[in-house]
Amino acid sequence: MKLLHVLTTLDVGGAEMHVLKQVQGQAERGHQVRVLYLKGEGTLAPDFGAVGAEAVRHVPAGPLFPLRLRPDRAWCDLVHSHLLKADAMTAVAALLAGKRRAYVSGKHNDEQVLRRPLVSRVHGVLGRIPARTIVLSDHVGRFVEEHGRVPRARQSRVYYGLDPTPFEEAARTTDVAAVRASLGLAPDDVVFVCVARFAPQKAHEVLLDAAAKARESDPRIKLLLVGDDPFGDGRTRAETVARDLELGDAAVFTGIRRDVPDLVAASDVFCMASRWEGLGLVFLEAMAAARPVLSTNGSAIPEVVVDGATGRRVPPDDPEAMAAAMVELAADPARRSRLGTVGHARAVERFGLDRMVDETLAIYADVIEAAKR
Repeated sequence: MKLLHVLTTLDVGGAEMHVLKQVQGQAERGHQVRVLYLKGEGTLAPDFGAVGAEAVRHVPAGPLFPLRLRPDRAWCDLVHSHLLKADAMTAVAALLAGKRRAYVSGKHNDEQVLRRPLVSRVHGVLGRIPARTIVLSDHVGRFVEEHGRVPRARQSRVYYGLDPTPFEEAARTTDVAAVRASLGLAPDDVVFVCVARFAPQKAHEVLLDAAAKARESDPRIKLLLVGDDPFGDGRTRAETVARDLELGDAAVFTGIRRDVPDLVAASDVFCMASRWEGLGLVFLEAMAAARPVLSTNGSAIPEVVVDGATGRRVPPDDPEAMAAAMVELAADPARRSRLGTVGHARAVERFGLDRMVDETLAIYADVIEAAKR
């Protein structure tokens, strides 16, 4: 198959990393793949080329987008768009070109903007243009049906998949003491790591507040915050919160890093205070490294993190509950080990990468065959 992926951005994020793995798997299976993106720095463009995309191009959104898309659309057998802006632009282009039967949309999150009545109505029209909508969790499927007005009958659920190898290897081989020392962390600190964009969805201010409260009971608790905000001042605001809470060197901001497996391996618990998540690829990465996960009950997180089995879940926007869970986990290394072991098994058995790629390609084949008929 000749496949064209259209994304809103190619900067570091869960959806973008997911599509990167899809492209790699599709290219490894002998399919030809091209990738277009609408805005941003294109940070991951070299990565897409390295895994087998034969072309990676910036095609800006706007009135001329359907014309700019035409050469790649004429080349491919199927178009797969990802994220709301790319979905909207690609849907209009597919409708104008009469190519809706060979078009698939991907929903990676429960986008809260769909709760707005006008946006919901517009999406209800554009969201019915694709021949199929692939959702990454049952929760996102329900959300898209209710707020995006796309019936479940037009959807297929494909869970994210993960290659656990880099995280398994890092868990075995990382020089934990050296990594911690490079970050100003001590060997006996209990390190909670969060890998996430600094966006309101991730509620970093709640996590920082929880860490400050938890340290009143256990000053060994430290917070490692990996990521940035390429489209705003989220990181700056979080750093201000950390200063106001007088966390000092107990909150370490690293920016975007390429050694995430090593950072997770050098930590004791993965944590994120998300208000909502389509699924949470970073949870699977932490589980692959056999680290327990502390997060919330929001959205699709319960489909990944099993409370009391692979980690702990608390209500969203509840720093007191999160702080209590931090203290609980910090005090019990044996329990952390048990939770991490069960989490690793769940990540490998339920969220495998080959399964994700094969299920997605099967949907493509069905859509292409139906379009021919």
